[in-house]
Amino acid sequence: MRIHGAEFQAMAERVLRVTELTSRLNVLPFDDEAGRAALFEQIFGRPLSRKVTIYPPFYTDHGLHLDLAERVFINQNCTFLDYAGIRLGERVMVGPRATFITVGHPVDPEERRGWLSGGPIDVAENVWIGAGATILPGVSIGRDAVVAAGAVVADDVPAASLVTGRKATVRRRW
Repeated sequence: MRIHGAEFQAMAERVLRVTELTSRLNVLPFDDEAGRAALFEQIFGRPLSRKVTIYPPFYTDHGLHLDLAERVFINQNCTFLDYAGIRLGERVMVGPRATFITVGHPVDPEERRGWLSGGPIDVAENVWIGAGATILPGVSIGRDAVVAAGAVVADDVPAASLVTGRKATVRRRW
């Protein structure tokens, strides 16, 4: 997406609105279920299922492209940058401080400030995302997989597997 285009402007306006809504959500008393439900409905553009649990603080930049199936559990201090779409399948559990990012910038320095890149994130059923894990754009995680705490996931994860690690590696230089 071109940063100076109409689509980006609409996204930027939505980000400001949702940032205001999540700021209000994150200071509500925990027992104010009606207040939380009303704010989640505005953030997601639809009511949040009673079978989905989200513990604040909770952060999203868009909200309208976050698809949460039944019995999803999201622990405290998680971030969902969902403009390109995030789907969490049934019984997915997300540990505290996990981050899901669907957009980024091109690596090329000439294009970096002019474009956004990215892709949707798809998490299948019964997946466990550990505390502090980061899921990057375009990743699919297969059913019953476990993403270890602190892992940075840049590639697809096969079903029924464990992925770990966060070591950065130099891929190329310019």
